[in-house]
Amino acid sequence: MQFLYGKSYSSKALLSTTLLSLGALSLTACAHAQQTEPVVSHETPADASTAVSPPPPAVNIPTDTQPVTPPVNIPPLPDLKEADAKKEAIRLQSLMVKSIKRFTKYTPERREKFINLAQEEIKSANITISRPQLVMVVDRNERVQHLDYVLALPDATWVSLGGTPVSTGSTGRKYYYITPTGVFQNTIDRLGYRAEGTKNKYGIRGIGAKGSRVWDMGWQTAMKGWLPKHETGQIRLEIHATDPQFLEGRLGHPASEGCIRIPATMNHFMDHYGLIDVLYEQAASYDRRFSALLPKDRQPTPIAGDLVVVIDSGPLTEPKIDPIANKRPLP
Repeated sequence: MQFLYGKSYSSKALLSTTLLSLGALSLTACAHAQQTEPVVSHETPADASTAVSPPPPAVNIPTDTQPVTPPVNIPPLPDLKEADAKKEAIRLQSLMVKSIKRFTKYTPERREKFINLAQEEIKSANITISRPQLVMVVDRNERVQHLDYVLALPDATWVSLGGTPVSTGSTGRKYYYITPTGVFQNTIDRLGYRAEGTKNKYGIRGIGAKGSRVWDMGWQTAMKGWLPKHETGQIRLEIHATDPQFLEGRLGHPASEGCIRIPATMNHFMDHYGLIDVLYEQAASYDRRFSALLPKDRQPTPIAGDLVVVIDSGPLTEPKIDPIANKRPLP
């Protein structure tokens, strides 16, 4: 007894099924072969009995019909009214305060800086905010190294919810890049993944504990942080957690190879409420790859967005050379 596509078959039945399948394939191949007309001589034959008979009429052999793929029903993006969006932002902020480690609401001056620089970057990228949505804003300034979640509104003043320390690209270390500024979209062209929780040779879980979410923002051009000539190269820009035991306490200082490191509690909150997953959530309705990645118990917010904006509140981060740092092993 053998199994094929979830059904059991005897050896004889399986052989018969295989032969029938091969026959069907041969028929299909022949049916799609290019047809050529027979060559008929128009010269008078020497013997009428040897004259060429007219060709028989062509026989159309029906081919296997291809199944019709039903159209994909893509749900629209959520679009709350301004008042409802602000209420949702207040709700999320309250949850952040309770569940995210080292969360802060920032001073009015810092909130204004986050919002103004983010708006400048979005405008430079020719992106229009057409619905109330959250935007993740990261300040790579060496003296700041924080993120802020901002409610971007099409026709009203933007609202800062607050955020946490981060670590972006470090300077002075060989093969460490400076995290680029700009607007980056969490698009469905790239499928993120989850950390396996494995340790490197130094015992460090570089992208966090097992199951931590990793957002893939694609290949980006970044400045090499160890060369003062402003050379650039390509990095895979990702947003992820870091080792909860050894490295999370260092958040708030440049330390990564170019990616954006965030606290484990912020990682979980972003994942559970889908703060920048609005396009992933939409795709999950028709693509199992995305529904498999997103948490089963998630509670996506209706003001979820898809944009990450990296700013530099200055002075601009510049490459540095540190010969000692280039020689010592780093996690």
